[in-house]
Amino acid sequence: MTTAFSKHFLEIAQSLAPIIQTYTEEIELTRQLPIQLIKILLKERLFQLFIPKDLGGLESDPITFVRVVEEISTIDSATGWCLMIGGAYGLFAGLLPIKIAGEIYGSDPNVITGGSFRPTGQAVATDEGYYVTGRWPFASGCQHCTWLVGGCRIFDGQEQSLNSGNPVTRIMFFPASSCKIIDTWHSTGLRGTGSNDFTVSELFIPKTWSLSFRESPINSGSLYSFPTIALFGLCIAAVPLGIARNAINTLIKLTDVKTPTRTKYTLRHHATVQIDIARAEALLRSARAFLYESLTDAWQEVSKGNTLSVKQRSILWLAATQATTMATQAVDLMFNAGGASALYTGNPLERCLRDIRTAGQHVCVAPFNYELVGQALLDFDMSSTLLFIDDRSEMSK
Repeated sequence: MTTAFSKHFLEIAQSLAPIIQTYTEEIELTRQLPIQLIKILLKERLFQLFIPKDLGGLESDPITFVRVVEEISTIDSATGWCLMIGGAYGLFAGLLPIKIAGEIYGSDPNVITGGSFRPTGQAVATDEGYYVTGRWPFASGCQHCTWLVGGCRIFDGQEQSLNSGNPVTRIMFFPASSCKIIDTWHSTGLRGTGSNDFTVSELFIPKTWSLSFRESPINSGSLYSFPTIALFGLCIAAVPLGIARNAINTLIKLTDVKTPTRTKYTLRHHATVQIDIARAEALLRSARAFLYESLTDAWQEVSKGNTLSVKQRSILWLAATQATTMATQAVDLMFNAGGASALYTGNPLERCLRDIRTAGQHVCVAPFNYELVGQALLDFDMSSTLLFIDDRSEMSK
């Protein structure tokens, strides 16, 4: 069900289409979002949808945020991706100590966080905090972030800290001004996301500027009790859904103006094109239905104060992965139906193809998740797998 709140922000997202479209070429060429566009998204408070109300945020339900990301991604995939990252990281405001959450998220209405969870950093523990050195890839939107986060393995002197034989890791928060951005994002797709590497060296981080997904949230709101990584997967999948809708819309427009070689009829009169459009529409609608049904069911459970079981969590991962897979198939159909002209960079279908393939490489929506979900549905022990690194309770089956 669409609430008045959700409708309001969906209408905002739709109204931004003419503005965002004026920047699409610049986004692709400069490989990052223009600061003017970031200011517009901030003004409309789209980056604040997951920030707690008591810190001045909107603390929306997750369905609203995912739908807004999907809508923006239909207009421009790089903008949708950067909004997805910067907005979803607002969840951290509910996981950090109240005082620190206020300093990071509550003191600046223009705060945007980004970074990488990969534990490629090294944090040497002291009584007061950590000395952190590391380099993190795929930091989407790092150019316009005010804070960056990086996953780190914890060390006690020279010895790596272990828990049941596994490395102890934490997410560290860095002021963006303390980080060095390295221009590495020369990519196949999602070029405008500016997903460069960033580094820090021997940077002192207070203990309170860190968190673990396994720790209980500080904020009592239902949004912050939702399994974090599972929710991120659903947010990520919203981008491919938007890209697929853009591809279908683009192909439909093309059918009125393109007449294939050696025919006298426009594309709209070709049976194969008609079939491909119908198949793509079915794929996309099926993907959306599964994703939003799964998200709605999980949100209702979490809102009641219930903890999601292993199988319930696995369905969220399955929905995100399946949505990305089916959206990619829809884009492939539209690209192929567009013929040789779809190969040119000026054709939106070419960018849709590159961007959705790039989005689909993300670990949260990659095809190997089918194996993990299958194991969960067969009652395997999932406690040490990627799907449940953010589990805050005893695993139940």
